[in-house]
Amino acid sequence: LQQRRGVRLSAPAAIQVTVRDALNQALDEELERDERVFLLGEEVAQYDGAYKISRGLWKKYGDKRVIDTPISEMGFTGIAVGAAMAGLRPVCEFMTFNFSMQAIDQVINSAAKTCYMSAGSIAVPVVFRGPNGASAGVAAQHSQCFAAWYGHCPGLKVVSPWSSEDAKGLLKASIRDDNPVVMLENELLYGVPFEMSEQAQSKDFVVPIGKAKIEREGTHVTLVSHSRPVGHCLEAAAVLAKEGVECEVINLRTIRPMDIEAVEASVIKTNHLVTVEGGWPQFGVGAEICARIMEGPAFNYLDAPAVRVTGADVPMPYAKILEDNCIPQVKDIIFAVKKTLNI
Repeated sequence: LQQRRGVRLSAPAAIQVTVRDALNQALDEELERDERVFLLGEEVAQYDGAYKISRGLWKKYGDKRVIDTPISEMGFTGIAVGAAMAGLRPVCEFMTFNFSMQAIDQVINSAAKTCYMSAGSIAVPVVFRGPNGASAGVAAQHSQCFAAWYGHCPGLKVVSPWSSEDAKGLLKASIRDDNPVVMLENELLYGVPFEMSEQAQSKDFVVPIGKAKIEREGTHVTLVSHSRPVGHCLEAAAVLAKEGVECEVINLRTIRPMDIEAVEASVIKTNHLVTVEGGWPQFGVGAEICARIMEGPAFNYLDAPAVRVTGADVPMPYAKILEDNCIPQVKDIIFAVKKTLNI
């Protein structure tokens, strides 16, 4: 009626939501939606989580749905995998994925392979989630990226969100998936606010696993990344745009199964490829992308060799100046693009 009278009604605006709050929303909505879902891990209940991802959930859902565990990754990961085999949908939080090394036998040998070894008769719908990659000032044993480690293993799905929409949509999709999913978050993104659309605010919003997203359209070079380095790629693209170089930035979102078709389509358009990641170079995500492009239809469209921008091939130093030199920076991406384009 107001529209007929000429009153202009504004559409509901997008809002700013931090990655932490987006993850909290996803957990809250899925715990409410499906009584089989429960969260377990160190300090996830009464303390509201080491990074406050589970804030308020224990008070709302109680001891049976949000469970504090002893400091024993092998133990509580085994409990999560067994519960999934028995028909529940556990969300298993690692305080950091560096500590998942204590439980990698359960993730790889129990969760990932059981569906195959049972000829499809036993599903393992479990989500392993927590911070991954370098944080700040926590040195070598707490600063590894495990995307390549878990992406290597058939039977797992591996997702790696960047924005708040990524985080919420991928976590909800992972909880609803019938396969074991490893969700690699980034601690340095937890407090970062991103715009969240009206659609993403819906309880029905999910991000399909296995689909990349073009964050910025471009014509001269393709930048492919995941997690926090996506932001670095967008910053580099903004700088390069002032010099007349238009970068297409692809946010992978999913490491396994990888949306190589999206990368191929972009490379066919731009004729140049630069991959960016925080992990080590050898056998990394960028190495896999380069190999897949070389083996596929996009190879003949490349006008220059693909270039990888990665973390340094060393354990992470503690000193900040050395740490900064071990993690890809915006200047490193700009240098790689200019090298690829021979400018």
